[in-house]
Amino acid sequence: MNAWRAAVLFLWLPVVGASAAAPAAAREPVGRTVVASAVVSMDQAVKMVEQRFHARVVKAEAQKDNGRTVYVLRLLNDSGKVWTVRVDAADGSVQ
Repeated sequence: MNAWRAAVLFLWLPVVGASAAAPAAAREPVGRTVVASAVVSMDQAVKMVEQRFHARVVKAEAQKDNGRTVYVLRLLNDSGKVWTVRVDAADGSVQ
């Protein structure tokens, strides 16, 4: 299971690295202060969702939604059902 989590992190890092490499002006408007601290990490969100839904996360990515970080997680259960949940990084709420 740890190797799988490492693979998810490995796939997620280029997304984070690409946004970090962009010029500051391209990321945020001038005069706006953004705090980039998440209360819930991607790994915590994956563990929480896997336990809650008794399913395996097969894809995970971070997205911005109205200035908030949201983790979009694709799940697969033992009977083959696939679905997507969104976890708010600020408070851990699941949608």
